[in-house]
Amino acid sequence: MKDEKRKPAKKTKHEIDMVNGPILNKMLLFALPVMAASILQLLFNAADIIVVGRFAGDDSLAAVGSTTSLINLMVNLFVGLSIGANVLTARYFGAHKGRELNETLHTAVALSLISGLVLAVIGIVFAEPILVMMKSPEDVLNLAVVYLRIYFIGMPAMMVYNFGSAILRARGDTQRPLYFLAISGVINVLLNLFFVIKLDMNVAGVASATTISQVISAGMIVTCLFREEGDFRLDIRKLRIHKQRLLGIMQVGLPAGFQGVLFSLSNVLIQSAINTFGDTVIAGNSAASNLEGFVYFAMNAFYQAAISFTSQNMGAGKFERITPIMKRSMICVLVTGLVLGIAGYIASPLLLGIYSTSSAVIAAGTVRMAFVCAPYVLCGMMEVMVGMLRGLGYSIAPMIVSLVGACLSRIVWVTILFEVMASPPIQLVYVSYPVTWALTLMVHIFCYVWIMEHKIKPMMEAKKQRELENAEK
Repeated sequence: MKDEKRKPAKKTKHEIDMVNGPILNKMLLFALPVMAASILQLLFNAADIIVVGRFAGDDSLAAVGSTTSLINLMVNLFVGLSIGANVLTARYFGAHKGRELNETLHTAVALSLISGLVLAVIGIVFAEPILVMMKSPEDVLNLAVVYLRIYFIGMPAMMVYNFGSAILRARGDTQRPLYFLAISGVINVLLNLFFVIKLDMNVAGVASATTISQVISAGMIVTCLFREEGDFRLDIRKLRIHKQRLLGIMQVGLPAGFQGVLFSLSNVLIQSAINTFGDTVIAGNSAASNLEGFVYFAMNAFYQAAISFTSQNMGAGKFERITPIMKRSMICVLVTGLVLGIAGYIASPLLLGIYSTSSAVIAAGTVRMAFVCAPYVLCGMMEVMVGMLRGLGYSIAPMIVSLVGACLSRIVWVTILFEVMASPPIQLVYVSYPVTWALTLMVHIFCYVWIMEHKIKPMMEAKKQRELENAEK
C-alpha cells in the first residue's frame, strides 16, 4: 500500500508555519522560547553549582564541575538520536504524511526509554573507573562518583524529555517545553536549597534534586503528548519501534550523536589536561564553562531553528527557501554570539564572583573566559551550518568534519603541548577551542555550498520543470 499524503491538519496555537510567508519573524518566534528554555536550564544548573560552591566548598564545586564533560560524552550520542527524531518528524509534518509522523512519534518515545535505561546502567556501574581514567584529583573523586551515580538515575526521564521536546519543536511548538522546564527548574532550585543547606547532603543533594526535577519535566511532556490530537497524539498501546522510522531516525541521529560524542571526547581530553592544574583551576574552569553555557545555548536556539525550518521546507518541497533560512540563521547567531560573548568576558570577574568568593578561582575562570567566551560566536556559526546540513538530510558530512576539525585537532594539540612542554600555561590549552571552531566552520560552509549546488539545485530545477509541464496541460 502506497503512503498517502494527508491534508494539513488544522493548525493549533502552538504551531508555527515554517513553509510559507516571512522567515525572520517566525524564526525569532521559534528561537526565543528555545533560548529562554536553555537559559532557564542553565540558571537551574548554575544554582546547583552556586549552592555547592557557597555552602559545601570548593572541593564540592570541583567535584561537580569535573563530571560535566563526562556527562556530555555519555549523553550526546543519544541526544543526537533525538535530533534525528526532530528532523524526521519535521520532514513528515511538512509533507503532510500523518501515518509516518505518528509512527515516528511512538518509535522516538520508545527509543528514549531504551536509551535512558542504557545510560543509567552505564553511568552507575562505570562512574568511578572512568573518573579515575580522567585523572580526577583524589580529594574530589569520591564526591564526583556520588554525584555522577545519582545523576544518572534520572537518565530515562532526561531522555524522554529530550525526545518529547524535539518532537514538539518539529512543528514549531517551543513554548510548552519552556513552561515545563520552568516548573521543574523552580522545583530543582528549591530542592537544592533544602537538600544541601537544610539536610547537609552536599553533592548528593544537588544530584537528587536534579533527578527529581527531570522526572517531573518528563512527566509533563508525556502528559502533553497524551493530550494531543491527531497524528501528534501519544498512545501507550502503540508504543513500539517501527523499523523504517528507526532507520530514518538513525540515519540523521547516529552521525549527529557521534559528532556530539567526538566533541565531548575532545572536551574530556581537555578536562583531563585541566585536571592536572589543580583544584583552583578546575573550580575556575567549572564556573567559567557554566557561564559560557549561557552564550552557547542562546546561539544554539538558532541551530535548532535551522534544523526544523530546513527540514519542514525540504518535506514541503520549498527548496527556494533554504538559502534565505541559512542567511537569517547566520545573522541571528552572529549578533547573539558577538554581543553575549564579548559582554560575558567583560563582566567575567563580577559574574564569576557569584560562583566562588575565592580570588584565585575567579582569576582562573577569567583566563578561560578570555580565550573561550569572547570568540564563542565562531562556535555558534559552526553549529548553524551543522543544523543546515542536518536539515537537508546530510548528517555524515558534519560528523566527519567534526572528527578531523575538532576531535583529532584537539587531541593532537593537547598531546603535542604536553609532550613539548613540561608545564604548559593553561592559556595554550584553552586556545584550542577557537582555533578548531574556525577550522571546522570553514569546512562546513564548503560542504553546504557543494550540497546546494550539486544536490538541491537539481531538485529545484526538476520542480520548476514539473510546474511548467503542469501549467501547459
